[in-house]
Amino acid sequence: MNDSWFTVESPEPDTFIISEYQHWEETHCYLLCGTKQAVLIDTGLGVRSIRNITDALTSLPVLVVTTHAHWDHIGGHALYSSFAVHEAERNWLTDRFPLPLQAVKQNLLRKPCSLPDDFSIDSYSLFRGEPQMLLHDGDCLDLGGRSLSVLHTPGHSPGHCCFYEPARDVLYSGDLLYLGCLDAWYPTTDPTAFHRSVRKAGALHPHTIRPGHHSLSVPSDFPQRVDDAFLSLSLAGKLRQGAGIFDFGDFSLHI
Repeated sequence: MNDSWFTVESPEPDTFIISEYQHWEETHCYLLCGTKQAVLIDTGLGVRSIRNITDALTSLPVLVVTTHAHWDHIGGHALYSSFAVHEAERNWLTDRFPLPLQAVKQNLLRKPCSLPDDFSIDSYSLFRGEPQMLLHDGDCLDLGGRSLSVLHTPGHSPGHCCFYEPARDVLYSGDLLYLGCLDAWYPTTDPTAFHRSVRKAGALHPHTIRPGHHSLSVPSDFPQRVDDAFLSLSLAGKLRQGAGIFDFGDFSLHI
């Protein structure tokens, strides 16, 4: 496995964190291996083939599950034969993505980074495809010897999902919870729903939070602090789109 674009870490023998640290998004995807199948949570930017990485890590059949259908989480979906997305975002992948391709390309190149020599922005495209499975709140994904629960957490997007592994008390939080700027300002976001979803995820009191971006060292009290931040904006009458960016130390809320 030789690909300088991806960084692979293994906190447990059957769990792999696949990161794109060279890009400003610093995306994380997660390969979880059971005894009968593997689940890949998101597929990243699509700058390099994440399939080459997962093929080197497991021979199990891989089901891709999508935290949400934003471009930086579905870049490698076309490389897999089976993927799942929440029902609220199925049409983003089958009919019309809410952002034009040119805007996605501008985002991809928004900050300088050392893209691979064989990457061409001209050939970069948005994934289109029909999901083999639709996700719903409360669904259980059986990997064989380990299972994931689906937690519908809308707000950042209508069909955003977190994935919770009860046996290990791990929350894969996507773009709901990470250290950095949490976005609820563009048309398909909902700040009030985002707040409810943070509270919903926080009620699990997960021991470990594995985010969709940036630092992997997310403290266990983070959901409560984000909940408190949303509450303070709500009480101040500022929990509405267009209110601005509010700094809370190691994270900010863009409303």
